[in-house]
Amino acid sequence: MDFAFTDEQLMIAETAQSFFADNATSERTRKAMASDGLDRETWQSFCQELGLSGLLIADEFGGSNLGMVEFANIAEAAGTQIAAIPLLGQTMVGQAIAAGGTQEQKSHWLPKLAAGEIVATAGGSADLQADNNRLSGKIGLIPHGNIAEIFILSDGSNAWIVESGADGFFVETPTTMDQTRPLATLILEGVDGEPLGDSDAAMEAGKTAGWICLAAEALGGAQACLDRTVAYSKERVQFGRAIGSFQAYKHRAADMMIEIEQARSAVYWAACAVDEGSDDAKLAIHAAKAFSADTFFKCAGDMIQLHGGIGFTWEHDAHIFFKRARSIQTMMLDGNWHRERIATMLLGEAA
Repeated sequence: MDFAFTDEQLMIAETAQSFFADNATSERTRKAMASDGLDRETWQSFCQELGLSGLLIADEFGGSNLGMVEFANIAEAAGTQIAAIPLLGQTMVGQAIAAGGTQEQKSHWLPKLAAGEIVATAGGSADLQADNNRLSGKIGLIPHGNIAEIFILSDGSNAWIVESGADGFFVETPTTMDQTRPLATLILEGVDGEPLGDSDAAMEAGKTAGWICLAAEALGGAQACLDRTVAYSKERVQFGRAIGSFQAYKHRAADMMIEIEQARSAVYWAACAVDEGSDDAKLAIHAAKAFSADTFFKCAGDMIQLHGGIGFTWEHDAHIFFKRARSIQTMMLDGNWHRERIATMLLGEAA
């Protein structure tokens, strides 16, 4: 597959990088971490000034009708700054409704999602019980579930739209590692759910968007770890020399760069494969999620070590990157699960 960014994609990527660098600052992110995990000022500007929350949504519903490559550009830029915004859940819900919602559901919800008028997220559990679309059970690990207004919930076979505040709807928000993306637990006691028109299509589209979002965020985070480490290596002096001039330091930075470039290829292979409807799309998505998440975790750990003592302090942002990296590794299934899917696909083709 030959791949190169178009001029429009490059412009989107540059705009997003500039936006998040200016808005998703350490000060704003830490403020969000101390409250409910949402940087409202950045999120409002992202949705209403740039109109990026509707990037993947069809123009008939107020979106931009662009593709997964453009979305990966945005998610990578958000990951570079560890932006405390509900991009993951919002995108999963939008894609799920676009792919599997009824016409009425699309007309009602997609314009609201495109405009950023509501916050949405998704989750699922095999323990979720449905009795005539009245849902009961406990669903954990829902990103930004503490602030979301609508949810798409699944038992693995069917999916429903559920609104927060409904009778029998309760939210618990335990303290989690990544405070820029809090994970909530929902407790449902006979809550009315609105079934999607095509649950299978909705769940597939939602998972695809979620995995690419996480992979691209991880790529952006890993690149930021390297960039910040290189910048520090030029400033910090030991024995009369910048520490970046020492061979061992150079080797660690070079290893980070090699891993990141491989992750970049994996992410944009996956995004391009989805846009083109390639037969390799599923394999590419699993590869991107597994490899990018592991790369980010490695680079975040290296960032801490290569910064020395300052990297271990609360005052330095290295720990924010490390926590996001660890969270992405296990979110929406870990690398071992995704690698197993790849092996199954490859062995199936060989057979």
